[in-house]
Amino acid sequence: MSNTTVDILLLAFGSFGILIALTFLGEVLRARQEPGTQNPVLETYMTRIQSWWGMVAFVGTALLVGKLGVMVLFAFCSFAALREFLTLTTKAQADHISLALAFFVVLPLQYVFVGMGWTGMYTVFIPVYAFLLLPIVSALRGNSEKFLIRVAETQWGLMIAVFCVSHVPALINLEVTANSDRAVLMIAFLVMVVQFGDLLEYFFGRRIGRRKIAPGLSPKTWEGVTCGVLAAMLTGALLSWITPFGLFGAVALAGAASLVGMLGSLVFAAIKRDRGVKDWSHLIPGQGGFVDQLDSVIFAAPIFYHLVRFFYG
Repeated sequence: MSNTTVDILLLAFGSFGILIALTFLGEVLRARQEPGTQNPVLETYMTRIQSWWGMVAFVGTALLVGKLGVMVLFAFCSFAALREFLTLTTKAQADHISLALAFFVVLPLQYVFVGMGWTGMYTVFIPVYAFLLLPIVSALRGNSEKFLIRVAETQWGLMIAVFCVSHVPALINLEVTANSDRAVLMIAFLVMVVQFGDLLEYFFGRRIGRRKIAPGLSPKTWEGVTCGVLAAMLTGALLSWITPFGLFGAVALAGAASLVGMLGSLVFAAIKRDRGVKDWSHLIPGQGGFVDQLDSVIFAAPIFYHLVRFFYG
């Protein structure tokens, strides 16, 4: 058993230990409530904890399998997220070919380029080639009704669901460690600091939050975001041993990724408000769909990738 495998198992067991502690905290708060009453915030918090058990299991298994497992997992997440996103967008019959190309050509090619380590291609393929090609395909069908809206929504779906998400497995391609097998641990680092920061932002934001960041758009508060980012930075410090960043580098990267992710979730909240929906889908009871679970990681992934590439690549 390699050192990387041992570290992944330690991370998984550590994550389960943290989830046990957070579950225990939630149950203690439940027990303090008056009989027959429920706190909606606490119940949502507990539902998030329950969904996290499954997420840790899936991500941990993918990391143990290696690069192939990570690629398959996030390609599936991209497909599901793109489907959820485009379900809420404006479309016409003239866009059917463009949508088919997006799902069955652009998405697979993006992950093929990531799997091949072709950095010069997967960093520009979608924002350059796909963004120019797909509008041409739609325009050739001759339907100009809401053309700009249709094209822009498809492009934005590809950007967040495929381009951004694919930068998570792309971390494996960064040559920042002497042992290439350990690059997979950067994925665990990114996902854990962002998701745990999000979870604690939600908890503290509802418990002590007073000043909302975007009233009428999201319940996020400045107090909650501050606590969440600090929690992410603490998580980054505790996980610095699995990274090549050192203590201070891990703390700084964790804070940056967490902050960008939390602000990015406001963008998704704005889109959902615009479309009049609470969740992107009902795949996960009480927690929505893939986009709801990945919203912070989606925004954080490309920023984290390029920061690591610039300072450590």
